[in-house]
Amino acid sequence: MIKWRKASRSTSEGGACVEVAKFHGAVAVRDSKDPDGPAFALPISAARTLLETVKRGEHDAP
Repeated sequence: MIKWRKASRSTSEGGACVEVAKFHGAVAVRDSKDPDGPAFALPISAARTLLETVKRGEHDAP
């Protein structure tokens, strides 16, 4: 069984809420408002790289 947890930056006010889970050397992400919906998984190293680039603003909308 995968143990999902709400991301620490998600709010409880119905905004952008994501849940994350670590399993089999990967990190999975899903929309907490749709737990039976799609999720995506990345190898841990790719997830770490993605988070670093997001923190630097490399994926911000223009």
